[in-house]
Amino acid sequence: MADYTAKKIGDMEAGFGGGFVKARAELGVSAFGFQVIQLPPSFSDYPEHDHADSGQEEVFVALSGSGWIDIEGERVDLDGETLVRVGPETKRKVHSGPEGLRLLAIGGAPGWPYKIAPMSELGAST
Repeated sequence: MADYTAKKIGDMEAGFGGGFVKARAELGVSAFGFQVIQLPPSFSDYPEHDHADSGQEEVFVALSGSGWIDIEGERVDLDGETLVRVGPETKRKVHSGPEGLRLLAIGGAPGWPYKIAPMSELGAST
C-alpha cells in the first residue's frame, strides 16, 4: 500500500484568522517544518522576526499572488519564480502585493532533529 497524504489547502485547519495554514500537521509530516501563510491584499502587519533562539533557517516560495520579503532593509520580491532562504539570525518581514499572497514557508535547524512547534499542531489555539 502506498504511503501518502493529499489535501487541498482550502480544506486544511488554519489559525490566525486563516492566515496560518497548518499544512505540516494536516499532511502528517514530522521530519521538517512547513506552513502555508495567506496574506490579504496589501498586508503589512506580518511580524518582523528571526529564529536566533531556535537556529531555524527558512525558505519562502510564493504559491500565488505576489509580495516581497524585507530582509534587514533589503526588499526581495516573491513572485513564483524566486526561492528565498533566510538564515536564523537574520530579521525578515513578509508583505503582500495588491492581490494578496499565498506563501509556502519551510524551516528547520541545520544539524538538529526537527522540533514541532505546539502552535502548529491541529487543534492548537492560534
